[in-house]
Amino acid sequence: MKALLCLHQKYLQSFPEQVEELELRGSGAALTPTGPDRKASPRWRGCGDLTQAAPGEVAEAVKVAIDAGYRHFDCAYLYHNESEVGAGIHSKITEGVVRREDLFIVSKLWCTSHKKSLVKAACTRSLTALKLDYLDLYLMHWPMGFKSGEEDVPLDRSGMVIASDTDFLDTWEAMEDLVVMGLVKAIGVSNFNHKQLDRLLNKPNLRFKPITNQIECHPYLTQKELIGFCQSRQVSVTAYRPLGGSSEGVDLMDDPVIQRVAQKHNKSPAQILLRFQIQRNVIVIPKSVTPKRIIENIQVFDFKLSEQDMNDILGLDRNLRLCTLPIAVNHKDYPFNIYF
Repeated sequence: MKALLCLHQKYLQSFPEQVEELELRGSGAALTPTGPDRKASPRWRGCGDLTQAAPGEVAEAVKVAIDAGYRHFDCAYLYHNESEVGAGIHSKITEGVVRREDLFIVSKLWCTSHKKSLVKAACTRSLTALKLDYLDLYLMHWPMGFKSGEEDVPLDRSGMVIASDTDFLDTWEAMEDLVVMGLVKAIGVSNFNHKQLDRLLNKPNLRFKPITNQIECHPYLTQKELIGFCQSRQVSVTAYRPLGGSSEGVDLMDDPVIQRVAQKHNKSPAQILLRFQIQRNVIVIPKSVTPKRIIENIQVFDFKLSEQDMNDILGLDRNLRLCTLPIAVNHKDYPFNIYF
């Protein structure tokens, strides 16, 4: 089993009025299961989003998470496992453990469906797989549109992604229509740099603002400037890959600073890294491989890092981006050609 977990604190406080009626109990958390890598090239897998999962394991992970108190589930078409997520959710609703209105379900529009005419069908496909009538939040997975078709990542002969002629502002209009139709409660973005987000926020006749920007973020890539920009514009930030990776032969989890802070608070390095983001008012999405970790990752609300702890961890920043998506570096909307 491989899954991603989401933790958030007072999640809805950063959201506009259209989702304020959605109630999450206390400090919530979300499970984001990932699915099998079916069509991606090896260079794509650097994002860490496409991982192997045996049949049935994702559904079981969802059940474990709901039993542990998780209520917010972050999904995506690209993970190719939304039917399993839906099965796990439906099972717990049928058992009476939760009601649909207790849950906050998120999915993402994939790059091959950026044409306005394809957006509704893509959303409906996710809803059908998840066995739901509506999503609480729908994200644009990347600002880049890819050629539509059967392949998730269409590549040319040189191994680079084949772009579509779409503009993410037009795609956003189709996503706004989903809100009007009642298929989704709110919409947001992922992997947008500050110029792209600013362009969207200043779009003429904008009907619905993005309520979150999901980005890679960890102590080796603190994203201070981008987080500051988002929060100054009342756009919440969701951090993926919060447990980081390796830099100069040192894994973030084994970094002496993280180890020292973990020992000080009698917590695991992973719990320190999650708490670090929570205290920045950032929603956080770590990976987990076992039910034990699913439970451990929610046990981060019974301690607080000191100002010195926070500054020491922030000092680890080395602008190390793990998800660079090199196959799309030539795309007109590639988000990482500027610092933030």
